[in-house]
Amino acid sequence: MVLVVSVGTAKLTADFRGTEIALVIVAANHDLASISGTLLRTAPVDASIISALAALTGAAVGGLTSGIANWRSQRSQVRAQWVLHEETRRQTLYRDFIEDAAKCYIDALQHDKADIPSLVSLYAKMSAMRAISSKPVVHHAEDVTRKILDTYLEPDKSFVELREMAIDGTIDLLHDFSRACRDEFDQMRPIHF
Repeated sequence: MVLVVSVGTAKLTADFRGTEIALVIVAANHDLASISGTLLRTAPVDASIISALAALTGAAVGGLTSGIANWRSQRSQVRAQWVLHEETRRQTLYRDFIEDAAKCYIDALQHDKADIPSLVSLYAKMSAMRAISSKPVVHHAEDVTRKILDTYLEPDKSFVELREMAIDGTIDLLHDFSRACRDEFDQMRPIHF
């Protein structure tokens, strides 16, 4: 610990040129209360030493500020890379789920016998979503899967009925799921002003 004490007739000025004598008190492994007036070592201090100490302190503060800014920038870049990787991973999973669900749904509309391998693939993707996706996305994926299973139990649709369903929009089973996926991606992306 170093304590600088000014002694003399002139007062300290901003650049310390008016200081006549300054004493430096050095206490090794003691606090000020334990010194109780006993000086371990005193020495006159030149104003240039105080300027040098101020410059060193400024350099240390500047270096620390630069280091913290660099750390924050690095952290921000790592987070952006993680979000990009996670977004790409989810996009691939959702795309594959949408393709499988559309195939299964059309098959369910035209046949009463279930395509078991396609349904297994659909359930596997839905289980993967449970591990990484938001609750709304999982909820809509479960709704899609349940609707596909229920459709297998309904009477088969003719091409004319499929056309009517396409015109009135009732064939679009994946609309709510797609919207939930888009909302999830919007929440993942950082907001830039």
